[in-house]
Amino acid sequence: MGDRWHVEVDRAICIGSAQCTHLAPDAFRLDTAMQSHPVAPETDAGERILKAAEGCPVEAISIALPGSGEPVFPPED
Repeated sequence: MGDRWHVEVDRAICIGSAQCTHLAPDAFRLDTAMQSHPVAPETDAGERILKAAEGCPVEAISIALPGSGEPVFPPED
């Protein structure tokens, strides 16, 4: 993919299902409140991170291109 991504988890939405940590264990961690957060908010683009965002049951994960803020996931309608 070659791009860099800015990854965010909306903690107001996250339910701590840990799907992201199973799908992309190097990219996400659960904190003591059992909510997800990205290990590195700005990271290399990767299929596992995208799959984690797509697999979040409450769509708490967003991915954008740094600088422009252009959304990668969820896609704009």
